[in-house]
Amino acid sequence: MKKNLSILGSTGSIGGNALKIVAMFPQHFAVKALAAKRNVTRLAQQIERFRPELAAVGDEDSARDLRNLLPKGTGVEILFGAEGYRAVAVHGAVDMLLNAVVGAAGLTPTLAAIEVGKHIALANKETLVMAGEIVMKQAAAKGVQLLPVDSEHSAIFQCLSGQRRQDLSKVLLTASGGPFLNRAPATFGAITREDALKHPNWQMGAKITIDSATLMNKGLEVIEAQWLFGVSPDMIEVVIHPQSIIHSMVAYQDGSIIAQLGIPDMKAAIAYALSYPERLPLQQPLPDFTGLKALAFQPPDLEKFPCLALAFQACQVGGTLPAVLNAANEVAVNGFLEQRLAFTDIPTVVKRTMQTHTVVSSPSLADILAADQWARTQAGRFMAGARNGCAPVFQRSANNEQEITKSK
Repeated sequence: MKKNLSILGSTGSIGGNALKIVAMFPQHFAVKALAAKRNVTRLAQQIERFRPELAAVGDEDSARDLRNLLPKGTGVEILFGAEGYRAVAVHGAVDMLLNAVVGAAGLTPTLAAIEVGKHIALANKETLVMAGEIVMKQAAAKGVQLLPVDSEHSAIFQCLSGQRRQDLSKVLLTASGGPFLNRAPATFGAITREDALKHPNWQMGAKITIDSATLMNKGLEVIEAQWLFGVSPDMIEVVIHPQSIIHSMVAYQDGSIIAQLGIPDMKAAIAYALSYPERLPLQQPLPDFTGLKALAFQPPDLEKFPCLALAFQACQVGGTLPAVLNAANEVAVNGFLEQRLAFTDIPTVVKRTMQTHTVVSSPSLADILAADQWARTQAGRFMAGARNGCAPVFQRSANNEQEITKSK
């Protein structure tokens, strides 16, 4: 029996690879709904190839452009905006939602899909970074499977399979270290957009590639892992592994470690989430172990990559702070990609925003969404200050080294 899919973020890297898998296994999958932001040319091609019943784009202009690109008689309903994304997420014919959008925009469609009982293949890590406790509780209440698509979380999910959870000791998230692992910190001020977009191992979208360069992507994965696997922050360790062959590991109380290995390609993790518990014959090549000769590991340098330290802090504090971390980072990364902010200003903006936030400890969804919007406004102000040559935020002072406070 075919599994009916909807895909949020179909024109991105994850969405594109998912559709390749659908094309490889038409007997397993059918596409019923697709959503993208503004890449209407690629979305039109996908609609013609996969014939979904529904498609959504980010705004009304994009919807008009999409309609003009499609030949008459396509028969697809076209919506736009937040309501369009929600319609794709909850589409009645769908069994599983693949959420592959980037950023906070992925949260509300995920919750909407859970509410109507759709299983979730989750590539949008921000959903759990912002509202992990709420999302996991609702998924459990609705009997919804939430299956990880990130290669690291897919690896952990596989390493936990068949094991007693009470025997778990530690989760070990691996990280390539990004393009600047061996670059001298003194030269970080000269890093360009083009430099940061040259990831050594993975082909990803621009925002995630920049996050990998700052190690913020790994920090967001730390927070995501806390909720996906029900572990405390002190049970999560990040290990730099430049070859990206070991996708992550799990340690047990007897000292045993189970690792999941594979080439650095997202198709295996995507396919496993879509087809779980079945494994599809992808015909992926195995790692060339004899050619590799060695697998290297080292601890992350938190002074060189302060974004990872900020994410661990947000994970420990909890409440609305992870949502603030994420929102400030989205604003700062966008500023860097638009060449309005230096690479070294990204952690500066994030840290300053976190320090000026009063944390709500047990937030409602409304609290989280309010914190997200507040953080975007604050980060925009700090970003403007950085552009105008204000003093660096990491300068030690009583004002910018204040403790993050919690509200009741």
